Amino acid sequence: MVDVSAKAVTARSATASARVIMPESIVTKIRNNILPKGNPFEIARIAGILAAKQTAALIPLCHPLPLSHIDITVSLEDYGAKIVSSVKTTAQTGVEMEALTAATVAALTVYDMCKAIDKSIIITDIQLETKSGGKSGDWQRH
Repeated sequence: MVDVSAKAVTARSATASARVIMPESIVTKIRNNILPKGNPFEIARIAGILAAKQTAALIPLCHPLPLSHIDITVSLEDYGAKIVSSVKTTAQTGVEMEALTAATVAALTVYDMCKAIDKSIIITDIQLETKSGGKSGDWQRH
């Protein structure tokens, strides 16, 4: 792991997103709440929160961080689902990986909950949207 012991403890945050593209048949079933496993968005939200908390165990060389806030939103769009994860901490290193892991696992959970209907679902556009804090300062996707 990178030695961060000389870095200042500062407030840090990151937001990441993902898209889950799915056939209209699945979008309709989600809209009407008639999927066999239940509401995939509720489960994906919890899965994303749990994933953010476990990032250091999943991604080699990531520092374990005391997360002070995790928020996952999953919204129904015409193409499928949009996932946005936001993570905050006060630490010596940032939470970009936690935000990306949360969005990714939430997207995988939506896939898992919907795959019985149609396996042509596509997970795409997993990306960092913003980060703040630390030596490198703020960054935002344009």
